[in-house]
Amino acid sequence: MEASGIRCPPAPLALPLKISSRRSVASGTAFSSPPRRTKLMAETSKVDKKPEICTADELHRIDAYNSDWKLALWRYLPSPSTMTRKHPLLLLSGVATNAVGYDLCPESSFARFMSGQGFDTWVLELRGSGLSTFRVGIGEDSDASLGESKGRLEQRPSESFMNGADRLSSFFDDGVSSKIGSQIRNLSQKLLDVIEGSQQFVSPNVGGFQGLFPSELEDVIKQLDMVSKCDWDLDHHLEEDLPSAVEYIRTQSKPNDGQIFAIGHSMGGILLYAMLSRSCSQGRDSGLTSIVTLGSTLDYTPSNSSLKFLLPVANPARALNVPAIPVGTLIAAAYRFSSSPPYVLSWLKAQVTAQGMLHPQALAKLVSNSFCTVPAKLLLQLTTAFQQGGLTDRSGNFLYKQHLKKSKVPVLAIAGDQDFICPPTAVYETVKSIPEHLVMYKVFGGTWGSSLRAL
Repeated sequence: MEASGIRCPPAPLALPLKISSRRSVASGTAFSSPPRRTKLMAETSKVDKKPEICTADELHRIDAYNSDWKLALWRYLPSPSTMTRKHPLLLLSGVATNAVGYDLCPESSFARFMSGQGFDTWVLELRGSGLSTFRVGIGEDSDASLGESKGRLEQRPSESFMNGADRLSSFFDDGVSSKIGSQIRNLSQKLLDVIEGSQQFVSPNVGGFQGLFPSELEDVIKQLDMVSKCDWDLDHHLEEDLPSAVEYIRTQSKPNDGQIFAIGHSMGGILLYAMLSRSCSQGRDSGLTSIVTLGSTLDYTPSNSSLKFLLPVANPARALNVPAIPVGTLIAAAYRFSSSPPYVLSWLKAQVTAQGMLHPQALAKLVSNSFCTVPAKLLLQLTTAFQQGGLTDRSGNFLYKQHLKKSKVPVLAIAGDQDFICPPTAVYETVKSIPEHLVMYKVFGGTWGSSLRAL
């Protein structure tokens, strides 16, 4: 939903995508689907009443393979005023982000733009992000559990919050990252002051502490409570979340050749590269007709990526002290509770968006609604992208970049010249591994700079 009073910038110009054709009569092309998981999706459905935050035409929920997670799929139906494309489109967000970034407001909605071009457009919210829910955790399937977490808060909210903040600040390494840890402790103390200030206005005879608990702090506690359930890595997304979504989209959109077109931003692009690599190594069809990656790479080694300051690169073992990083809590809280330009946001802002790319009110909505909690296990696996050979699977034995040379899927790889997290040199390092006749590499700069470059 568009926030009241928000004036969003004009939608970015369309990329000259020519890698997905208009719908045509079935040609009878044989398609070999990838192996199916043994566990079928027990419950898949379209939600009749969407939450207010969901601005898509439809909201679907699907069971992730071999998991207790129920994933959210935002669907944008193709415009009736144009011909429907041959292949449905899957959009994948970056780590610690949800679907909001693809549909910030009507004037700045990549999802709406693509559906207007005739694509049956789907945005996947991976486990732990957005409207995806855990069966025994926070979400529509677990009101009792959420109520219990609120009850614990009523008893000792200050202690619960500060214990989590102390462990979180210890996650960061020495040097530059130690300053981040210090800022987190300072921000946490400021939030604690707000919590304690709220408590003194609560009468024991009127509804309890939670009745007057600020809505922003409720969101903080929800994300902190989610930390205990964050127990997955990149391979879980690749092996369980992504195949479930691809299969479901096939059944709903029914492309004639069984293929889908996919665009991935940051970690979303990493997942698409990894999906191609796994398919090549196993000698099977990936099910992807073509892909576009936005600020994505499997190998950061030649670049001076700022991500190395946010990941436990120097001391991976330290990450084991913290199960997850509540990125959404930290960024949104810093933005809301600082009276002057947020000192935490001062170093985060350049990582989120290039200067001048978003109207301040649109940026406020993005910061408040787009970021989620990210598990330490996922961050640990991403640190392998800073090692020789690039990103590996959780065992450390499978190099994802190594198998891209066998790919037969067309790739458009886009980099932004002001992208500090995934600089053009990092993007190009993966591009070099793809057969030259199948890859196109573009660097946008100036007014074309990336407008969405969160982790």
